[in-house]
Amino acid sequence: MNPEELEQLKELIEFLKENQIGEFALERGDLKVSVKFGGEQAAQSGMDLASLARLLAMQPSAGAAAPAAPAPAPSVAAQVHGSAEAPAAAEPDEDADLHIVKSPIVGTFYESASPGANAFVKIGDRVEAGQVLCIVEAMKLMNEIESDAAGEVVKRLVQNGQPVEYGQPLFALKQV
Repeated sequence: MNPEELEQLKELIEFLKENQIGEFALERGDLKVSVKFGGEQAAQSGMDLASLARLLAMQPSAGAAAPAAPAPAPSVAAQVHGSAEAPAAAEPDEDADLHIVKSPIVGTFYESASPGANAFVKIGDRVEAGQVLCIVEAMKLMNEIESDAAGEVVKRLVQNGQPVEYGQPLFALKQV
């Protein structure tokens, strides 16, 4: 790795820290970088996607980048530490006590591991913190989205196969 590439890598790591990105993997040709920060860092800040895109354009070579576990893992378990605020479309009185699980990445929402398989969770199911709620596919990687709180699933806020944005509410949980 030449000094210029090393400097770009340092800049990328600083960007990830500033935006509280918990995990990140980058693969370009024979270069593989995987960063995982400890503590309470999570993908919850108002990350500037344009800045991240500029940083990822370090080299003109083709490559894939996505929040992920170390390279050998076929899927990733991502936790979202969302706030208890209700989505804008919902009535504040009705949903004020609900915990919202948000998407940590841009991708496509899937309720089950494969077409025709049972959904990971249904409305009315009790879930524990760390339990898989759904999959968000991003760049051909199936990312398992885990619940960051225990409770009862009271709403699924997206449809199967629907594109989702970073920070978009996916589920509403009634914490018990």
